[in-house]
Amino acid sequence: MEDAVDRQIVAEVSRDGRVTLADLSAAVGLSVSAVQARLKRLEARGVITGYRATVDAEAVGRPLAAFIEITPLDAAQPDTAPELLEHLDAIEACHSIAGDAAYMLFARVASPRALEDLVREIRLAANVRTRTTVVLQTFFEHRPTVPA
Repeated sequence: MEDAVDRQIVAEVSRDGRVTLADLSAAVGLSVSAVQARLKRLEARGVITGYRATVDAEAVGRPLAAFIEITPLDAAQPDTAPELLEHLDAIEACHSIAGDAAYMLFARVASPRALEDLVREIRLAANVRTRTTVVLQTFFEHRPTVPA
């Protein structure tokens, strides 16, 4: 990023994606038009990649969260697990990881039975072994990304 003002703009937008240009302007000490130009430049450069709503998973019927490690059954098979699993909307995130497993998935489902079904689908679709950890309670997530 270009300077401290850009970092401050990113921090503010990360905390609240619906912050108004007027509030951003007041927070960083620039005019609304200057903030708007910087915001557009940060978007164009790919620093800010989008805006999204944070949804309460329980309110939309997906109260059960789990981390699912996946490891290929055959080390010689093509590494296409992310593409093979992308269609499963219960999987919110797929991370390539270091260690024994190849990927760590984060999923949200309606029930233990739905989790069992999802794990079965994952195994069949990607030809992988799984290890599942159920989340009992989440203390925080979706924290703002504050530039270093």
